[in-house]
Amino acid sequence: MTVTPPIAKKVPLERTHHGDTFVDNYEWLRAKEDPEVIAHLEAENAYTEQQTAGLEELRGKIFDEIKSRTQETDLSVPTRMGDWWYYSRTIEGKSYGLQCRCPVASPDDWTPPDLSGPASDGHSAGSAPAKVPNEQILLDSNLEAEGHSFFSLGAFSISQDGNLLAYSTDTEGDERYTLRFKDLRTGEMLPDEIEKVSTGATWSIDHGHVFYQTVDESWRPDTVWRHRLGTPSSDDVKVFHEPDESYWVGFGSTRSEKYLMIWVGSKITSECLVLESENPEGEFRVVLPRVAGVEYSVEHAVVKGEDRFLIQHNGSVNGWGTEGEKAENFLLADAPVDDPSNQTILIPHRDDVRLEDVDAFADHLVLNYRREALTRLAIWPLGADGYGEYRELEFEEELFAVGTGSNPEWKQPLLRMVYTSFITPGQVYDYDLSTGELLLRKSQPILGDFDANNYVQHRDWAVASDGTRIPLSIVVRKDVPQGPAPTLLYGYGSYEASMDPGFSVARLSLLDRGIVFVVAHVRGGGEMGRHWYENGKTLTKKNTFTDFVAAAQHLIDTGRTSPKHLVADGGSAGGLLMGAVANLAPELFNGILANVPFVDPLTSILDPSLPLTVIEWDEWGNPLADREVYKYMKSYSPYENVEAKDYPSILAITSINDTRVLYVEPAKWVAALRATKTGDSELLLKTEMSAGHGGVSGRYEKWKEAAFEYAWIVQQTGAA
Repeated sequence: MTVTPPIAKKVPLERTHHGDTFVDNYEWLRAKEDPEVIAHLEAENAYTEQQTAGLEELRGKIFDEIKSRTQETDLSVPTRMGDWWYYSRTIEGKSYGLQCRCPVASPDDWTPPDLSGPASDGHSAGSAPAKVPNEQILLDSNLEAEGHSFFSLGAFSISQDGNLLAYSTDTEGDERYTLRFKDLRTGEMLPDEIEKVSTGATWSIDHGHVFYQTVDESWRPDTVWRHRLGTPSSDDVKVFHEPDESYWVGFGSTRSEKYLMIWVGSKITSECLVLESENPEGEFRVVLPRVAGVEYSVEHAVVKGEDRFLIQHNGSVNGWGTEGEKAENFLLADAPVDDPSNQTILIPHRDDVRLEDVDAFADHLVLNYRREALTRLAIWPLGADGYGEYRELEFEEELFAVGTGSNPEWKQPLLRMVYTSFITPGQVYDYDLSTGELLLRKSQPILGDFDANNYVQHRDWAVASDGTRIPLSIVVRKDVPQGPAPTLLYGYGSYEASMDPGFSVARLSLLDRGIVFVVAHVRGGGEMGRHWYENGKTLTKKNTFTDFVAAAQHLIDTGRTSPKHLVADGGSAGGLLMGAVANLAPELFNGILANVPFVDPLTSILDPSLPLTVIEWDEWGNPLADREVYKYMKSYSPYENVEAKDYPSILAITSINDTRVLYVEPAKWVAALRATKTGDSELLLKTEMSAGHGGVSGRYEKWKEAAFEYAWIVQQTGAA
């Protein structure tokens, strides 16, 4: 039986703010428990399945390609912590990983053991090589996931003595986790169990207390709790609560593990509280009181035998405070632990460098920063005389991403780091701090006939309507001829998130079909520093959209592609970008893929009861209180600007249990488009009925989802 496009009924609902009335015909789709809503979503799924049935063979091929290129039985590079090497395993045929460890051979053993080899008795194939004596499987997520259509591992935290494990799981996709505890000496589960917690868990140094967080009704992490092992969760102590709905709360510890830390932050303001970990039942104290518009972070270092706080902030370029020019790209200062406001600037503010993070070790610091739209890494020795000279690590590729890996030990002779690019599979190195030698520990295995020399990557620049140069990252097979080629243009552009170069096994299935992959590093992201973000948020948000249009136009004008070969792709806040671009310049694209798209932003940001809305006001503005913000957001909201004109083909994908971008947004958007647009381009809505913001779970299901999306992209770019 032929399934026709579902036509959602219209139930007019008036929404009035600042003297403006908007009639919302599809708000009724928000009633998640209403059988009529579920029936509509299932009808959309059936229509999508029918309309994409002709791609089934191609989907199967792409899935097989991803699977055939992936070393399914694999393991991570072991990381030393205490007396153990910790690593994860994947096993062919299993959807989820195993967390494992094996003993360290000696105190001076810093060379990760070679764990490759045949399986030993009593284990699944490839799960425990014979040359790994005394391997322990700490957690098998496949067992945890049994009986559930969705599974996500949240916390995985081991006590400093290596004897206890705290871990949390989510089997609904709503990011509400259940926290459990395991005695690693016996393998027995402890009776302690805490429900409806946020993702993380942090041990105190006495191994007897665990700190965790809970969220409010809007999914905002707002409260920190202390649990004493062996006591009922009803006895847990509320350590901290943040009542201001514009702030979220985080928890962790310094790298040294000497201090426990509570982080309180909005999009533009932050505050940190600390407590000595050896005194977990003590009172946390504020490091520096929050100052509106000033963000800071704190790390603990020992300099010339003295405990110091390293404070990274964007206050005054002259030091802590708000007087004078603001250190927009952040600076790094040193201060006594007992007087954090008494700061000495270590690294001054620079307009061309965005300082992102500093990690402290016993005898060196590691600086993470961004310059010219690329990540950078530098080593800074700490000696008897204090701070030495830092040295940036250099790499040969034009485009790359580098950062620190897992380095749990306070004092270690090697620094674990990771490196990748669009054409270089992920590489794990140990950097020898005494010699400067880079020791390659592992390169991501790509099976089959993959050869990095068959591909090229390079930087290009588009010019926005206001003259701003927009960086583009381009990767393509060398043998793709010049001229209009099938092209996928990806963008995000929010929250200062940077879309750094990275290798993708799945993407090879697009590249090998002659599709050019391009990332438009539009404003609203963080690739070019904090100013790049500031000029793509709140009342400058439209720069994000016009930058992307300029990128598409540049690719067309330079002959790299044409509208009939160009597909746009973005998810979440990048889905807002997709919806806005569909309204702004539909003629430039043959298809638009929007994953969990934030396409009804004004409705959401006007409702403080919705998940995360109040926190988001610093990002988008507060349309409830500000007429100008309301007017500006309404002028770009994809849902409210759907018009009777031709649109490209659109595939929108969402999840029923998404708590960040509710399924109702793409459902309303597609309903409005179907009732309003002209032309015969196809509109498809696919809703995962048991997943959250990250989509389906399990690697095989994720590969199937990638194959579904990529087959559609191949078709829409004309590469098929």
